Amino acid sequence: GDKAFAQFLTDEIQEEKKIQKHKSLPKISGGWELEVHGTEAKLVRKIAGEKITVTFNINNSIPPSAEEDTQEQQKPDEQEPELTSTPNFVVEVIKDDTKQTLVLDCHFPEDEIGHEGEEESDIFTIREVSFQPTGEADWKDTNYTLNTDSLDWALYDHLMDFLADRGVDNTFADELVELSTALEHQEYIKFLEDLKSFVKCQ
Repeated sequence: GDKAFAQFLTDEIQEEKKIQKHKSLPKISGGWELEVHGTEAKLVRKIAGEKITVTFNINNSIPPSAEEDTQEQQKPDEQEPELTSTPNFVVEVIKDDTKQTLVLDCHFPEDEIGHEGEEESDIFTIREVSFQPTGEADWKDTNYTLNTDSLDWALYDHLMDFLADRGVDNTFADELVELSTALEHQEYIKFLEDLKSFVKCQ
C-alpha cells in the first residue's frame, strides 16, 4: 500500500509542479518587503514617520469550493478550476511617536471574489479596528475593538482611504491574493514531498 501511495505522490508532485505559475514568489509593488515564516507571511513598508505591516497566514485561506454542483457538466479533459488563496490579513499602522498601533483586521468577502465589473467596489473589507500597545506580542482582549458591521459608512470610507493612502488598496489586495496563492501552492508541493519521504521511510 505504501509503495502505491508513494508512487501516487510522485505523480501528484510532478503534476502540481507543471501547473505551478511562479517558480519564485511574485513581488508586491509599492516597496513592500516580504518575510515568510512557514505559512505566515509579513509585508513591511515604511513611509514618513510610519511603519505599516500586513500579516497573513495561508492556512485555511482557500475558500470552500462551490464546484460541487457543476461536477456533472465538467468534461473529463477540462482543467480543474484554479484554487485561489484569499487569506484574512491584518494591517498594523505604527506611528513613530506614539506608543500605540492601529490594527485593522481585513477580510476578502467570500461572495465578492470574481465579480468584477463594479469598478468602485472594494475587493476586501475591514472587519475590526482596534488600538494595541506597540511592540506587545499578545493583543489584549480588554482593548476596545470596533466591529465595522454597525459602523457609520462615512467613517468606514475614511478608514478605507486611510489604508489606501498607505498603499493598502485594491491593487495591493489583488497582488496579495496572487502572492498568497503562490505561497500556498509552494507549501502544498513541499507538504506532498515531505509526505512522500515519510511514507517511503521504512
